[in-house]
Amino acid sequence: MSKNILVLTYFSFTDALIQTYTLPYVRIIRKEIPKFSTLTLFTIEKKNLSIDREERAKIKKKLADEGIKWMYINYEPFGVKAFLRWIVVVPHLLIYTWRNRIDFIHCWATAAGAIGFWISLFSGSHLVIDSYEPHAEAMVENGTWKRRGWAFRILFMLEKWQSKHAYAVIAATSSMKEYSFEKYKTSFDRFFVKPACVNLKMFSLQQKKDGSLIKQLELTNKIVCVYAGKFGGIYQKQEVFEFLKVADDYWKPVFRVILLTSHTDREINEMCKVAGLDENIIIRKFVSHQEVPSYMGLADFGITPVKPTATKRHCTPIKDGEYWALGLPIVIPANISDDSYIIAQHNAGAILNSFSTEDYSSAVKKIDSLLQEPSAELFLRIRSIAEKYRNFKLAEDVYHRLYN
Repeated sequence: MSKNILVLTYFSFTDALIQTYTLPYVRIIRKEIPKFSTLTLFTIEKKNLSIDREERAKIKKKLADEGIKWMYINYEPFGVKAFLRWIVVVPHLLIYTWRNRIDFIHCWATAAGAIGFWISLFSGSHLVIDSYEPHAEAMVENGTWKRRGWAFRILFMLEKWQSKHAYAVIAATSSMKEYSFEKYKTSFDRFFVKPACVNLKMFSLQQKKDGSLIKQLELTNKIVCVYAGKFGGIYQKQEVFEFLKVADDYWKPVFRVILLTSHTDREINEMCKVAGLDENIIIRKFVSHQEVPSYMGLADFGITPVKPTATKRHCTPIKDGEYWALGLPIVIPANISDDSYIIAQHNAGAILNSFSTEDYSSAVKKIDSLLQEPSAELFLRIRSIAEKYRNFKLAEDVYHRLYN
């Protein structure tokens, strides 16, 4: 019996959220369904992540060789143009669903689920919401949307509708079951939990303390903090540099920071200036995902500056699994996903209960005490957390149960 699947995302193909948070799972799904089943990946391409025609052809061919078809449209921000675009795109996807006898509309997050809901409703295909977590309320919490605005109202309503209509949901944390019952008045027959898994071969002991990079970046005998990501939005901004200032004062002159980010040197220097932090201790790099493990592996500990808002209890920071796989202790605010609890339970970092100099100082001292452990023992102890909580075997089990 075939299981034809249309995977809907709201990401661009080259976005890290596709490369690290979607495509690995799509490949797992491909292995779980019969060979003669069709699997189609749909993306929304943003201008700043655009790729030329030749590169697109190569990607299509590579995916086709894996049994995955790639479809895409160009992105339009929320507004009249986006509305008109979707008036055309949704019927096109609906026709595609009918013609290809799609059995499952597998949506990544509720933004894509808002599209998948309509296609599932009119086609009769089963709706699956993966990476199921609050999006509308998160956009309000980070200041992007207003709670009384149309964007929030429409998406929140669609989140409720798709939750009630879903054949199955795959959440990042078990707490999402309580959230959906409270906010959407919904319970599920098929509720799965799958955190953001990490490639344990890509992030491994082989990527620790690359000698050539240590020499190149002058990190010999330095205590290095790493952060991979953005500032602002769902992430803290100035608070990060205030924490780094406390850390620099404690470990001076051997403290260094690696920022793997798309922010410019000018933006970073401005935030350093406001915090009174010496910008010369910052090493800013914007590298491909393939290079991230080598640079992240230079660090002694990592930070996850997710804003501790209500919805972030139900999220799954990807970078935590990568830090753990490299044996890095983590500084993280309280009540972020299940990760804050895991870190506290396993003595694998420091929890920030507030954003004060006192709490920053306590966190730095906690990390310092962990770094006194023999490095090999610390690596193995924290690495085991990734193997337990971020192993792709967890995802394989979920998709096997769902599609077999």
